[in-house]
Amino acid sequence: MFRFGNPEYLWLFVAMPVLLALYIFLNIKKRNDVKKLGVLSTLKKMMPELSLKRSYLKFWLIFAALCVGIVMTARPQFGTKVETVEKEGIELVIAIDVSNSMLARDVSPDRLSRAKQILSRLIDVRRNDKIALIVFAGEAFVQMPLTSDTQSAKIFLNSIDPSLVPVQGTAVADAIGLGVSSFSTDKEVDKAIVLITDGEDHQGNALKAAQQAAEAGIMVNVVGIGSAEGSPVPTSAYSNSFMTDNEGNVVVSRLNEQMCIETAQSGKGLYVLADNTSTAIRALETQLDGLETKSSTSLSYSEYDEKFPLFGWVLLTLLVVEILIYDKKNPLFKNIKLFK
Repeated sequence: MFRFGNPEYLWLFVAMPVLLALYIFLNIKKRNDVKKLGVLSTLKKMMPELSLKRSYLKFWLIFAALCVGIVMTARPQFGTKVETVEKEGIELVIAIDVSNSMLARDVSPDRLSRAKQILSRLIDVRRNDKIALIVFAGEAFVQMPLTSDTQSAKIFLNSIDPSLVPVQGTAVADAIGLGVSSFSTDKEVDKAIVLITDGEDHQGNALKAAQQAAEAGIMVNVVGIGSAEGSPVPTSAYSNSFMTDNEGNVVVSRLNEQMCIETAQSGKGLYVLADNTSTAIRALETQLDGLETKSSTSLSYSEYDEKFPLFGWVLLTLLVVEILIYDKKNPLFKNIKLFK
């Protein structure tokens, strides 16, 4: 992938055609001024050391250097950067409901998109933690194993949609059980699960699974998303048509807040209701801040690596070559016909 860190500097390229036009204008003016002194062919014989081609080349080298300098200032970034970093945090498993009911729009823009926004901010805040991602609907799957690379976690998070889990439903118990097995065996670091769902548990056993997690020393926090009034479930993320049952009635999904609250209580964690404010995420951050952390060293992968040093070397090379080329022919190399 490729991007510019400061793309606003690319507007400087607007000035380059103006500079080129000014150079052409001045050269035409200079040529007309020289013609007033006599015939050009005769004047060239009177100044054998003068080389117009050298002058032209020096200008184009400066012009190219300016272009490279603008690109360098805009900070081109591409490729992947790997760093060894030391972090002190907890182990955190994020389980996100991707059932079709998460497409309901009683939370703006819809439940799933809002859930991603909340989790993206949580990952930013918990950048020192080891994080795993689990997606679940009728089944649960590990989307990303436990890692310190929080940037990769955000990339995986952005790719989440209901198509990842073909079996529909809301298997909360399966998600909690898979989350428990996703942690390391390190007993010196605290562990927590953050479950974000609308609570429509079609399989049951969520309370028992949360209780078992708590007995294993793993806190289960639940973020409820949706409303008690509910909302029709779209057939797809961008569709204005809605799902219907076997009798042709529009399917309405409602937040099962009671189930979410009881699951959090069984897991000795916190329940928060997600809305269009940042209240829920702040409460969750405070809850996780109270857990015991541990220092660890790991590799961190950045999606973008700075490449401006490469352009800096190109710029330096162009300037050095421009300096080494004289406007006049060098007597030491007068027999070398590079510029005829």
